[in-house]
Amino acid sequence: MSAAPDTIPSGRVTRRRRGPLLTLALSLVVTAIDVSLLALALGSYSAVWSHPRAPALIVVWAVAGAVLALRRPVGDQDIIELARESRWTLLALALVPVLTPGIAALGERLGLWPLPGGEPLRWAGLGVVALGLTIRIMAMSQLGSRFSPLLAVQREHVLETSGLYRRIRHPGYLGSFLAALGAVMTFGSGLGLAPLALFGALMARRIRREETLLAARFGEAWSAYRKHSGAFLPF
Repeated sequence: MSAAPDTIPSGRVTRRRRGPLLTLALSLVVTAIDVSLLALALGSYSAVWSHPRAPALIVVWAVAGAVLALRRPVGDQDIIELARESRWTLLALALVPVLTPGIAALGERLGLWPLPGGEPLRWAGLGVVALGLTIRIMAMSQLGSRFSPLLAVQREHVLETSGLYRRIRHPGYLGSFLAALGAVMTFGSGLGLAPLALFGALMARRIRREETLLAARFGEAWSAYRKHSGAFLPF
């Protein structure tokens, strides 16, 4: 199909495959950064490890990161169309969910806007984080090379309408949002709702742009799929 005014043609993207030990080491580095951000928010590393739920949250992050690093579900990509996106938007989509747990933890430390529900809500937050990361990894694994952090269409792009995608068009985004929501619940501060709302708004905007790209690519097949599925929830 011809490129729309806000899209640009692209080409094959080949990722250099790393060994399993290196990918695992990199995932641990990411987890270490997450721990450092929590330490900054809670006041010290000792405060992180003595926190009633933070160590369990770190374990969930570390396990999910290791699984994703070792599975490496996203392969080489042959992109034929790439939608233009602001670098600031891409940066915000990457940083906001990373900063959200720390902001919520800071709110808990300062006693700002505690959420109702007490300890049950906070421990349930860990389950929501685990659920969200599981959904995210499963969605990436199902799409394989079709998964991209950019708004892109692959040369052999097939519309995915089975499994997780049968009733939800964007389970990967849902998983990311649940992981961020669960982190806010884990620390139980309304201060974390501000970045969470921003993250949701950024994803909603991106979903609209992505669906415009997919509608142009798949036409009637997309319209039929859209009628019996939800963008973010299965209705």
